[in-house]
Amino acid sequence: MDDHALDLGFTTEAVPECHHLCLIYDNEEQRQRIVSKYLAAGIRNGEIVRYFTDTTPSEEIHAWLSDMGLGFEESEAFRILSAESAYCPGGHHAPRQVLDNAISRYGTARQAGFSASRACGEMTWVLRNIPDADRFLEYEVGLNMIEHDFPRIGMCQYDARRFDGATLFKVLQVHPYMVAQGQIIRNPFYIQPEEFLKNLKTSH
Repeated sequence: MDDHALDLGFTTEAVPECHHLCLIYDNEEQRQRIVSKYLAAGIRNGEIVRYFTDTTPSEEIHAWLSDMGLGFEESEAFRILSAESAYCPGGHHAPRQVLDNAISRYGTARQAGFSASRACGEMTWVLRNIPDADRFLEYEVGLNMIEHDFPRIGMCQYDARRFDGATLFKVLQVHPYMVAQGQIIRNPFYIQPEEFLKNLKTSH
């Protein structure tokens, strides 16, 4: 693996640092295997790791990591937060604020000596009646437009049993990489941010 790639843990394939991928799943066992290895790799590599949970109890996530041989308490290095508090500060989804919070986290992580930032979020919060939740694609495409050189990786989880096909197709358009059968592939459906935002604006 070259110096400009991050170890994802669940595959030997590498992706360039500062990227954003999606896991669209319909099998909980496969999701657990991928996510637990992804989180464990970040912790072992000295990264700042954040997990934004919506439906998975934090105790269950700790159990996943315990099975990976990682027994520890949450700390500045690793923290589990509710997805709603992370994506919807103030009780509504505010894409710009959430992106600014991510950028702030990168700066804090660099100053604290972490090697990279790794995040993983359960996106089922979008399906609840949270004000402005329908703007989540603005946030997703915004992640691809952040101009910050701190190494970072983010993985968004979408349950294919709960999201409709049209929404999942749009999700694919805003993630440069996707996880398919436990492997990373360059997403053939990805659209450059400027073009996606133009299309999004005209569709509203």
